[in-house]
Amino acid sequence: MARSRAAYEYTEAEDKSMRLGFFLIAAGLLSLLGLGCCWLRPALQERGGGGSANCTVLAVRQLGERFACTFSCGTTCRGTARYPCLQVLVRTSRSSAPALLHEDERQLRTNPKCSYIPPCARDDQENSENVTYKQKYWKEKVGSQPFTCYFNQHLRPDDVMLKRTHDETVLLHCFLWPLVTFLVGVLIVVLTICAKSLAVRAEAIKKKKHL
Repeated sequence: MARSRAAYEYTEAEDKSMRLGFFLIAAGLLSLLGLGCCWLRPALQERGGGGSANCTVLAVRQLGERFACTFSCGTTCRGTARYPCLQVLVRTSRSSAPALLHEDERQLRTNPKCSYIPPCARDDQENSENVTYKQKYWKEKVGSQPFTCYFNQHLRPDDVMLKRTHDETVLLHCFLWPLVTFLVGVLIVVLTICAKSLAVRAEAIKKKKHL
């Protein structure tokens, strides 16, 4: 009995391999749990009730109101500038009511009143020029041409997005890599156990031949 226990004692290399495997298993499970609670579930909730549609521009306008943004000019240099509010009103193929277009969900949460937030520059005039350029783009280049937009009737029925922040590829990678980490950990543990078991059997057969 003592010999059997001694035979199954793992070497230092095998012990490190087992520890690595269990670490990867734990890391994969914790990553799945953390991403599921903190990121994946909210992303799926945003996508729930949503879909795509064809959008057509109805009006492009700048409001008189200006909004603040924070610019960075170095590691210790920060400041506040302002930009005008651009609104792009569209009609979707799902509804005749006008809807306000946004770049994506992140921009919608940052400023739900406007359709575009320019990269924050130190100069207010530069911010205004960026917004004016975007306004000309929607008026002259897009015009009445239909384009694909995204909506969510449950969360924001009066808003549509030009693109989704949480698309299928991001959701796939969010689930895939923790799962791969978990499976690699399981594989390392199983292979280490199998290799040890085969080594013990080979040693036992070798001893029987010498007897």
